[in-house]
Formats: sequence, C-alpha cells, structure tokens
Amino acid sequence: MLSKSQIKLITSLKQKKYRQQHGFFVVEGVKTIKELLRSRLELHALYTTESFNIDAKDEVLITETDLKRISFLTTPNTALAIFKIPLPKPIEFTGLIVAIDAVRDPGNLGTIIRLCDWFGVKNLVCSNETVDCFNPKVIQATMGSITRVAVNYVDLAEFLKSINLPIYGAFMDGENVYTEPLPENGVLVMGNEANGISKEVEAIITDKISIPRFGDLQATESLNVATATAILLSEFRRK
Repeated sequence: MLSKSQIKLITSLKQKKYRQQHGFFVVEGVKTIKELLRSRLELHALYTTESFNIDAKDEVLITETDLKRISFLTTPNTALAIFKIPLPKPIEFTGLIVAIDAVRDPGNLGTIIRLCDWFGVKNLVCSNETVDCFNPKVIQATMGSITRVAVNYVDLAEFLKSINLPIYGAFMDGENVYTEPLPENGVLVMGNEANGISKEVEAIITDKISIPRFGDLQATESLNVATATAILLSEFRRK
C-alpha cells in the first residue's frame, strides 16, 4: 500500500517546480520504463501491478486502485516509475543541432525529441521558454528517446550568437528546402506553435528555409511544428 508521503511526492512531480526541487521525473508505461531501465538513468522507485523482476528495494507492487491514485493518465498503464533527473550533457558542435524557440506543447516537444533520435541528431537546444523536457507528457511522447538525445536549455539568442555554424530557420517565406543545398554541420531552428521564430532569434538566422505548399488552393495556414521538423530533418539527411 502506498503511503501518504509517496503519493504526495509522485503527484507533486506533475509540476516543474517540484521536479526541480526533488530532482525526479515520472515515467508511465511498461515499454517506456523498460527503455529507461536499459539506459544510464538512475531509477528511484518503480510502482507496478505486475513485477518487473528487478531489485526488490526499487520495486513496489501496488493495486490498480493505488495506480489510479498516482497516475497522470486518464487510463493508467500497469506501471509508474520515478527516475532521477540527469545532469545536462555538454553540447556537441559537430553534425546537425536542432534548436527550439519557445515550443509550448508537451506532445510537440516529445515528438521532436523522438525525431532527433530517429534522424541521428544528438543535440537538442531549447530556449528557456520551451516546455520542460521532463514534463510527464513530454516523456510519454518521446517513447524512450529522451535517453539518447542531449537536451539543453539556454538563452537561445545568446547561444546562437556564440557559435560559428550556419543557422537555418523554418519560415513561411523562406527558400524552398527541396532546392537549397544543406550542410552536414549546422543548426536548424524551429519556432513556437502560434508565433513561429521570435524576432530576436530571427535576426541571427543566416538561412531562411520553408516547406512549399502543393495544394491547389494554397489555403493551409501552416504545418504543425513537429510535422515540419520531420520533413526538414529528412531533407537535411537526404542531402
């Protein structure tokens, strides 16, 4: 049976300030938990209705009723784990870096982290205004890719000013990405869901690119940021 202190700790981790205070984040779902258990992340506790057959001191068997009390999901899976938030990894300045300017939706950020993993992007740099990568919904959307992509939060404008790499930004009026030469080393900046890339960051962009519309009416306003990231990363890798 779960204690009141355990329930209080777990439910508090839904909020960023308590994740930072305690240094823990929550993971739900057997597949994702097993993915993280195979990584170097440190497990703090595992609450499950079915044993994972791991070290007994880290595993707590609970009832489905208890799981519903601590789960952040509408339909809880069979397990919930708490992992220690790792220290940020140093940013590598070789290869392609993805930079995110104030993306607020957890699902979008989680999908972008997964896309970075798929396309072999080791470094994701986020503005301080971007949603926390250890938000439970972000973790859920990464499907374990959070263990293979280094995520760093920075003053994005200052970071971009400090590097000596071509900086590509996604804009509606940029050059056609299908005809532009794209480098192996550089930065791809993706903007906020509603407002795109901020004016401050736009001023630092060296190359504006866009995904052309092919619809007859040209009426679609924009693409979802995660969808656009997938298309652009595919083009960077293809070339």
